[in-house]
Amino acid sequence: MAEAARAPLRVFQIGMHWFPERAGGLDRMYHALAGSLPRAGVAVRGMVAGSGAVAADTHGAIAAFAPPAASVPVRLLRARRTLRAMLAQEKPDVVASHFALYTLPGLDLIRDYPTVMHFHGPWAAENQAEGVADVASRVQHRIEAAVYARCQLHIVLSMAFGRVLQTRYGVDPSRIRIVPGCVEAARFGVVMDRGAARQALGLPTDRPIVLTLRRLVRRMGLEDLVDAMTAVRQRVPDALLLIVGRGTLDAELRERIAARGLQDHVRLLGALPDAQLPLVYRAADVSVVPTLTLEGFGLTTVESLAAGTPVLVTPVGGLPEAVRDLSEALVLPASGAAALADGLAGALRGTLHLPDAEACRAYVRERFDVPVIAAKVAQVYREAVNRCE
Repeated sequence: MAEAARAPLRVFQIGMHWFPERAGGLDRMYHALAGSLPRAGVAVRGMVAGSGAVAADTHGAIAAFAPPAASVPVRLLRARRTLRAMLAQEKPDVVASHFALYTLPGLDLIRDYPTVMHFHGPWAAENQAEGVADVASRVQHRIEAAVYARCQLHIVLSMAFGRVLQTRYGVDPSRIRIVPGCVEAARFGVVMDRGAARQALGLPTDRPIVLTLRRLVRRMGLEDLVDAMTAVRQRVPDALLLIVGRGTLDAELRERIAARGLQDHVRLLGALPDAQLPLVYRAADVSVVPTLTLEGFGLTTVESLAAGTPVLVTPVGGLPEAVRDLSEALVLPASGAAALADGLAGALRGTLHLPDAEACRAYVRERFDVPVIAAKVAQVYREAVNRCE
């Protein structure tokens, strides 16, 4: 309350895309902070790549500098023009960047401003893991390094990503602050039992259901998860895995499911409307995040917990940090199909003791609810301003 009572701190937020036009974790975080920071004493203005609806959605607070489909040179040119105009108009106290590429063309424009980098992940390394050419990855890494070097403070989602900033980009640990991801706890905490949620979505009410929400790309571990269902089916014959999301692996995963005879045990649902996500989490007995590499936090972990559904995670990146304080049982001993199969079978058969729905929800309300995280982000912004005075 005392923080919000101060004169509002004016922050300019450089984002990537506008949620819900794009539904990535970075975009969700940007959207959530844009809406919640004012209650923490921070007046927000900003820019993203998006449609003309962005300004209408935000009453002019956030501008769309270019459509996401525009060429890279056009986006960068328009990002610079928009940044220049809005800085002159808004005169912010601090600039906060969520995406290095759209910050790069305005580095000279923000050099006199306290600047905070929200590090959502190593852009170059993530793209390289998905097969982007080495030359392009090296260019992306140089862009990131140039932008990060100009920031006074860096917000990371986990200690794991703090180490990535240090080792990959040479960022001094004294300039790194850990603030985890956030979720609207009330929206995901639907007041509905599992059976009713399944009926609302047209899902089976008489089968144990496992859920994962992931982009269908290589590093997410979805191939291992499909393979794990071969063993899970032997121990829990009516088990059903729901995979929500879209991406480049869609056709390959469908072939894998068919090759293993899992058509009745694994369903790819594609991307669901955002309004249905709380229901699909609630409908599941357990959710799982099977990531293989480069996972800084895993927003789906806290979304699932907010809905009252326990989530199993691989011991990768920041995933254990997100759930371990709730229960060590939520962290699998290893990645890979065997560990996934053992964990899921144990969860569905009741031999792996997981926290109940209320414990999951209470954990999220206390640690990851949007107002809680917004207050921590506002504190970092104020620290950046104080360091430059």
